[in-house]
Amino acid sequence: MKKKLVILSGSGISQESGLKTFRDMGGLWEQYDVTEVASPEAWKRDPKLVLRFYNERRKQLWEAKPNAGHRSIAELEKWFDVNVITQNVDDLHEQAGSFQVVHLHGELRKSRSTSDPNLIYTMKNWELKLGDYCEKGSQLRPHIVWFGESVDELQRAIPIVENADIFIVIGTSLVVYPAAGLVNHTKPNIPIFVVDPHSPEMFLKNVTYIQEKAGTGMQKLKSKLEKLR
Repeated sequence: MKKKLVILSGSGISQESGLKTFRDMGGLWEQYDVTEVASPEAWKRDPKLVLRFYNERRKQLWEAKPNAGHRSIAELEKWFDVNVITQNVDDLHEQAGSFQVVHLHGELRKSRSTSDPNLIYTMKNWELKLGDYCEKGSQLRPHIVWFGESVDELQRAIPIVENADIFIVIGTSLVVYPAAGLVNHTKPNIPIFVVDPHSPEMFLKNVTYIQEKAGTGMQKLKSKLEKLR
Protein backbone atom coordinates (compact mmCIF):
# COMPACT_ATOMS: atom_id res chain seq x y z
CA MET A 1 0.00 0.00 0.00
CA LYS A 2 1.28 3.45 -0.91
CA LYS A 3 2.13 5.88 1.86
CA LYS A 4 -0.12 8.92 2.20
CA LEU A 5 1.63 12.10 1.10
CA VAL A 6 -0.18 15.38 1.80
CA ILE A 7 0.88 18.70 0.30
CA LEU A 8 -0.23 22.15 1.46
CA SER A 9 0.45 24.65 -1.33
CA GLY A 10 0.23 28.43 -1.47
CA SER A 11 0.69 31.33 -3.85
CA GLY A 12 4.44 30.83 -4.20
CA ILE A 13 3.98 27.86 -6.50
CA SER A 14 1.50 29.69 -8.75
CA GLN A 15 3.66 32.80 -9.03
CA GLU A 16 6.22 30.74 -10.94
CA SER A 17 3.54 30.24 -13.60
CA GLY A 18 3.10 34.00 -13.91
CA LEU A 19 -0.02 34.33 -11.77
CA LYS A 20 0.11 37.57 -9.81
CA THR A 21 -1.12 37.98 -6.27
CA PHE A 22 -3.43 40.88 -5.45
CA ARG A 23 -0.55 43.08 -4.32
CA ASP A 24 1.40 42.32 -7.50
CA MET A 25 -1.41 43.24 -9.89
CA GLY A 26 -0.67 46.98 -9.76
CA GLY A 27 -2.45 49.46 -12.02
CA LEU A 28 -6.05 50.13 -11.09
CA TRP A 29 -5.89 47.80 -8.09
CA GLU A 30 -3.19 49.79 -6.27
CA GLN A 31 -5.87 52.15 -4.97
CA TYR A 32 -7.90 49.35 -3.36
CA ASP A 33 -7.57 47.30 -0.23
CA VAL A 34 -8.10 43.59 -0.93
CA THR A 35 -11.28 43.57 1.16
CA GLU A 36 -12.76 46.12 -1.25
CA VAL A 37 -12.81 43.50 -4.02
CA ALA A 38 -12.93 40.22 -2.06
CA SER A 39 -15.66 40.42 0.58
CA PRO A 40 -19.44 40.07 0.76
CA GLU A 41 -19.62 43.79 1.57
CA ALA A 42 -17.68 44.62 -1.60
CA TRP A 43 -20.06 42.48 -3.64
CA LYS A 44 -23.09 44.30 -2.24
CA ARG A 45 -21.47 47.71 -2.73
CA ASP A 46 -20.01 47.31 -6.22
CA PRO A 47 -20.49 43.89 -7.86
CA LYS A 48 -19.26 45.24 -11.19
CA LEU A 49 -15.88 46.11 -9.65
CA VAL A 50 -15.62 42.68 -7.99
CA LEU A 51 -16.40 40.92 -11.26
CA ARG A 52 -13.81 43.05 -13.07
CA PHE A 53 -11.17 42.10 -10.52
CA TYR A 54 -11.83 38.38 -10.83
CA ASN A 55 -12.11 38.59 -14.61
CA GLU A 56 -8.56 39.99 -14.68
CA ARG A 57 -7.32 37.17 -12.48
CA ARG A 58 -9.21 34.59 -14.52
CA LYS A 59 -7.80 35.92 -17.78
CA GLN A 60 -4.29 35.41 -16.36
CA LEU A 61 -5.20 31.84 -15.46
CA TRP A 62 -6.55 31.12 -18.95
CA GLU A 63 -3.09 31.89 -20.30
CA ALA A 64 -1.05 30.20 -17.53
CA LYS A 65 0.54 26.74 -17.59
CA PRO A 66 1.71 24.47 -14.75
CA ASN A 67 5.36 24.82 -13.83
CA ALA A 68 7.99 22.30 -12.72
CA GLY A 69 6.70 22.45 -9.14
CA HIS A 70 3.17 21.43 -10.15
CA ARG A 71 4.48 18.72 -12.43
CA SER A 72 6.82 17.29 -9.77
CA ILE A 73 3.91 17.03 -7.33
CA ALA A 74 1.79 15.21 -9.91
CA GLU A 75 4.68 12.81 -10.66
CA LEU A 76 4.80 11.78 -6.99
CA GLU A 77 1.57 9.86 -7.55
CA LYS A 78 3.73 7.08 -9.02
CA TRP A 79 5.10 6.42 -5.52
CA PHE A 80 2.53 7.80 -3.08
CA ASP A 81 -1.16 8.31 -2.42
CA VAL A 82 -0.99 12.09 -2.93
CA ASN A 83 -3.51 14.63 -1.68
CA VAL A 84 -2.99 18.32 -2.45
CA ILE A 85 -4.61 20.90 -0.18
CA THR A 86 -4.21 24.29 -1.78
CA GLN A 87 -4.83 27.86 -0.75
CA ASN A 88 -4.71 28.77 -4.43
CA VAL A 89 -7.83 29.34 -6.51
CA ASP A 90 -6.24 28.31 -9.81
CA ASP A 91 -6.41 24.78 -11.24
CA LEU A 92 -2.74 24.39 -12.17
CA HIS A 93 -2.35 21.34 -9.92
CA GLU A 94 -5.12 19.60 -11.85
CA GLN A 95 -3.69 20.75 -15.18
CA ALA A 96 -0.36 19.17 -14.18
CA GLY A 97 -2.08 15.84 -13.47
CA SER A 98 -2.87 15.83 -9.74
CA PHE A 99 -6.14 13.98 -9.14
CA GLN A 100 -6.92 14.63 -5.47
CA VAL A 101 -7.02 18.39 -4.86
CA VAL A 102 -8.90 20.27 -2.13
CA HIS A 103 -9.34 24.00 -2.81
CA LEU A 104 -9.67 25.72 0.56
CA HIS A 105 -10.44 29.15 -0.88
CA GLY A 106 -12.55 28.24 -3.89
CA GLU A 107 -11.91 27.89 -7.61
CA LEU A 108 -11.41 30.69 -10.10
CA ARG A 109 -12.69 28.70 -13.07
CA LYS A 110 -16.06 28.22 -11.40
CA SER A 111 -19.02 30.46 -10.65
CA ARG A 112 -21.95 29.88 -8.34
CA SER A 113 -25.48 31.06 -7.75
CA THR A 114 -26.07 33.91 -5.32
CA SER A 115 -29.38 32.32 -4.27
CA ASP A 116 -28.32 28.65 -4.02
CA PRO A 117 -24.66 27.95 -3.07
CA ASN A 118 -25.04 24.36 -4.25
CA LEU A 119 -25.42 25.51 -7.86
CA ILE A 120 -21.80 25.65 -9.06
CA TYR A 121 -20.79 25.93 -12.71
CA THR A 122 -17.52 25.41 -14.56
CA MET A 123 -16.90 28.46 -16.73
CA LYS A 124 -16.24 28.12 -20.45
CA ASN A 125 -14.37 31.42 -20.73
CA TRP A 126 -12.68 33.92 -18.42
CA GLU A 127 -15.41 36.57 -18.27
CA LEU A 128 -18.27 36.72 -15.76
CA LYS A 129 -20.66 39.65 -16.15
CA LEU A 130 -23.66 41.24 -14.48
CA GLY A 131 -26.65 39.58 -16.09
CA ASP A 132 -25.08 36.10 -16.08
CA TYR A 133 -27.66 34.07 -14.19
CA CYS A 134 -27.99 30.60 -12.71
CA GLU A 135 -30.83 28.27 -13.70
CA LYS A 136 -32.96 29.78 -10.92
CA GLY A 137 -32.56 33.28 -12.33
CA SER A 138 -30.06 34.64 -9.78
CA GLN A 139 -26.83 36.48 -10.55
CA LEU A 140 -23.69 34.34 -10.66
CA ARG A 141 -20.72 35.26 -8.45
CA PRO A 142 -17.14 33.98 -8.34
CA HIS A 143 -16.86 30.60 -6.59
CA ILE A 144 -14.35 32.08 -4.15
CA VAL A 145 -14.20 32.18 -0.35
CA TRP A 146 -14.20 35.89 0.43
CA PHE A 147 -12.95 37.58 3.59
CA GLY A 148 -15.56 37.03 6.29
CA GLU A 149 -16.91 33.81 4.75
CA SER A 150 -16.40 30.37 6.27
CA VAL A 151 -13.74 28.03 4.87
CA ASP A 152 -16.03 25.02 4.54
CA GLU A 153 -13.46 22.81 2.79
CA LEU A 154 -11.33 22.93 5.93
CA GLN A 155 -13.48 20.18 7.42
CA ARG A 156 -12.62 18.01 4.44
CA ALA A 157 -8.93 18.85 4.68
CA ILE A 158 -8.36 18.14 8.40
CA PRO A 159 -8.88 14.34 8.28
CA ILE A 160 -6.66 14.15 5.19
CA VAL A 161 -3.85 15.83 7.13
CA GLU A 162 -4.47 13.65 10.20
CA ASN A 163 -3.86 10.53 8.09
CA ALA A 164 -0.70 11.80 6.38
CA ASP A 165 2.49 9.73 6.54
CA ILE A 166 4.49 12.60 5.02
CA PHE A 167 3.56 16.29 4.95
CA ILE A 168 4.91 18.95 2.57
CA VAL A 169 4.42 22.71 2.76
CA ILE A 170 5.24 24.55 -0.47
CA GLY A 171 4.96 28.18 -1.51
CA THR A 172 3.23 29.49 1.60
CA SER A 173 4.43 31.56 4.53
CA LEU A 174 1.96 29.85 6.89
CA VAL A 175 0.48 33.15 8.04
CA VAL A 176 -2.97 32.79 6.44
CA TYR A 177 -5.38 31.14 8.82
CA PRO A 178 -7.18 28.83 9.14
CA ALA A 179 -5.11 27.04 6.46
CA ALA A 180 -1.85 27.62 8.36
CA GLY A 181 -3.24 25.69 11.32
CA LEU A 182 -3.46 22.47 9.31
CA VAL A 183 0.13 21.56 10.16
CA ASN A 184 -0.99 21.17 13.79
CA HIS A 185 -3.18 18.23 12.74
CA THR A 186 -0.28 16.06 11.55
CA LYS A 187 0.60 12.88 13.43
CA PRO A 188 3.56 13.22 15.82
CA ASN A 189 7.01 12.72 14.33
CA ILE A 190 6.06 12.22 10.68
CA PRO A 191 8.54 13.71 8.17
CA ILE A 192 7.63 17.32 7.29
CA PHE A 193 9.26 19.19 4.42
CA VAL A 194 9.01 22.94 3.80
CA VAL A 195 9.85 24.16 0.28
CA ASP A 196 10.06 27.95 0.10
CA PRO A 197 12.85 30.49 -0.54
CA HIS A 198 11.76 32.19 2.69
CA SER A 199 10.97 29.08 4.69
CA PRO A 200 8.67 29.82 7.62
CA GLU A 201 10.00 28.62 10.96
CA MET A 202 7.96 25.73 12.32
CA PHE A 203 8.29 24.72 15.95
CA LEU A 204 7.87 21.02 15.22
CA LYS A 205 10.28 18.11 15.13
CA ASN A 206 11.33 16.36 11.96
CA VAL A 207 11.06 19.43 9.74
CA THR A 208 13.42 19.62 6.75
CA TYR A 209 13.74 23.00 5.05
CA ILE A 210 14.48 23.36 1.35
CA GLN A 211 15.03 27.06 0.73
CA GLU A 212 14.32 27.07 -2.97
CA LYS A 213 11.55 28.19 -5.28
CA ALA A 214 8.83 25.65 -5.92
CA GLY A 215 10.14 24.28 -9.20
CA THR A 216 13.75 23.60 -8.20
CA GLY A 217 12.82 22.80 -4.61
CA MET A 218 10.34 20.08 -5.53
CA GLN A 219 12.82 18.49 -7.90
CA LYS A 220 15.37 18.31 -5.07
CA LEU A 221 12.76 16.96 -2.70
CA LYS A 222 11.74 14.17 -5.09
CA SER A 223 15.09 12.42 -4.58
CA LYS A 224 14.61 12.54 -0.80
CA LEU A 225 11.07 11.23 -1.04
CA GLU A 226 12.05 8.29 -3.22
CA LYS A 227 13.89 6.88 -0.19
CA LEU A 228 10.79 7.20 1.99
CA ARG A 229 8.26 5.48 -0.27
